[in-house]
Amino acid sequence: MATDADEAPLLADEPLRPGSCSRELELREFRDRYVFRSLDGGGAFAVARSDGSLRPLSAEEAAAGSDCKVSKIYGVAGMIRLLAGSYVLVITSRKDAGSYGASTVYHANSMKFLCCNEAIKHLTSEEKRDEAYFMSLLRIAETTCGLYYSYDRDLTLNLQRASKLAAGRVHKPLWKQADPRFVWNRNLLEELIETKLDEFITPLIQGSFQTEQFTLKDRLVRITLFSRRCNRRLGTRMWRRGANLEGATANFVETEQLVEYEGLTSSFIQVRGSIPLLWEQIVDLSYKPRPSIIEHEEMTKVVERHFHDLSQRYGDTMVIDLTDKAVQQRQMTVCPIFFLLQQGDEGNLSNAFAAEMQNFPDIRYVHFDFHHICGGGNFDNLQVLYDEIEEAIQKQGYFLMNSKGEILLDQSGVVRSNCIDCLDRTNVTQSFLARKSLDSQLRRMGALSSAESISQSDSINDKFKKLWVEHGDELSLEYAGSYALKGDLVRYGRQTLPGLIKDGMSALSRYYLNNFHDGVRQDALDLISGYYTVSKSSSSPFQIIGFESAPYLPVASAIIVGGITVTTFTLSQVGRSAQHLISSIIFAGLTAGVVALVKANGKQLCSRPRLCGLI
Repeated sequence: MATDADEAPLLADEPLRPGSCSRELELREFRDRYVFRSLDGGGAFAVARSDGSLRPLSAEEAAAGSDCKVSKIYGVAGMIRLLAGSYVLVITSRKDAGSYGASTVYHANSMKFLCCNEAIKHLTSEEKRDEAYFMSLLRIAETTCGLYYSYDRDLTLNLQRASKLAAGRVHKPLWKQADPRFVWNRNLLEELIETKLDEFITPLIQGSFQTEQFTLKDRLVRITLFSRRCNRRLGTRMWRRGANLEGATANFVETEQLVEYEGLTSSFIQVRGSIPLLWEQIVDLSYKPRPSIIEHEEMTKVVERHFHDLSQRYGDTMVIDLTDKAVQQRQMTVCPIFFLLQQGDEGNLSNAFAAEMQNFPDIRYVHFDFHHICGGGNFDNLQVLYDEIEEAIQKQGYFLMNSKGEILLDQSGVVRSNCIDCLDRTNVTQSFLARKSLDSQLRRMGALSSAESISQSDSINDKFKKLWVEHGDELSLEYAGSYALKGDLVRYGRQTLPGLIKDGMSALSRYYLNNFHDGVRQDALDLISGYYTVSKSSSSPFQIIGFESAPYLPVASAIIVGGITVTTFTLSQVGRSAQHLISSIIFAGLTAGVVALVKANGKQLCSRPRLCGLI
């Protein structure tokens, strides 16, 4: 990795480096085929529109024909086969997100699936219905947010791992260099890999990429915040919780904070991930469904597999659990109504996690009740947590390398943080630890004295906070579908009225999406990630589960709202006649009955995944 903060990124029209993939492609759409031709002086290939078969082309074959639509695309993200044929995913627009060393990092702004499905006319009516649903899932996948890629650098490895691999590795195709855990489109690349179209294979990373620059002692400092989401338990907030039997957890994210100053490059790694137990939290129209632990004889082995994987990759692991304790263990320091609303009490889950961690004495487990200790938006109380773990954090350290590529320091371990969602409380806590590490990194590099901190400069501190706020928002959009909560704690160190309003809107958005949209979005993720495989020999996935009864919800909602309105109106007229009182009782009873019916059938009225189970 280059170390000069102001080093210029590669130009788009430079020739391909060894191991690079094509930066710009010409897409020619004929009636019978799609032709993809590299504009970087590389090769070409064709995809038949009838069955999706792939074929490399010579330069002459690629240039042949004129009766076609011509457009420019910026990468091929893969292919998927459904019932009627294949669909090719292409990147139709991109945005320069910054540079990672000497390489430009792009954000995939828009994508499109090209259809190669002429066989659809031969399907049965049931197969056509299924194909239509699968195609709707592909349209959801086209809008996936937070996808980043580079044409000439593997983005899946953090700096410490990449610096210790053989130098010859950079001459391999990008997909061969990549850690498959962090390649979002790994399953979609299979056919391109089998056809050996290496220069056209574009690995995509889902996560966040943010960068900021500022000046210290008349020298440029660049901070890059890079998060990589794992694909081994990919999913939405309520439909992918906890771990699977292999120990992979939902919403597992590796976050790397890179600092570049005066020829030195430093990297600090943190990870987050769902509580590594077998548990679920099924939506049922309540604001916060109760988490439920799945009884299984493999539970302890699941936890063991998860932490064994972490230790193999990162070294010593320290767990910071930010979940709430059981309500009965708390003092009643806030309005009792709060506890009535806490239908999704985290206490049992937190206690179960703590009990499992007793089986692993070599892993330090720290419980920090974020809501209780930092209640009222007092972000500074995180110092209590830092005081407890400071020695261990300093022992783990960070990675440091000079301009010659010589390693000066290694990071020997990692902090694994979690709350329930691994979004809001986790992001606030990780940003706090990252700021402490940033001060240490800059002091070691000579940019700060031992008594100085970035918090002493409002402009620098604001840029750092902005990185983490935008980082938190992006990860939250990918998992929960809404912006992160508690963003003003990161930005200002306290909650503000605009922040509370934004949090309220985000919470409502999460409620709507989790209950009425995420089941379908989970199906889209299961389809493109390969957890569900489409096959004509398999029965329709909709025969047993059937379509959701969500269309009945608007009717029920209208009855409830109407009943409340009429009941209120008739009650205001009670003094005029006994008939109004009777009407009020009837409408109130009808409304209460519908509310009870909706509540009793909440799980059936919500959007549920149809393709795969929870574990």
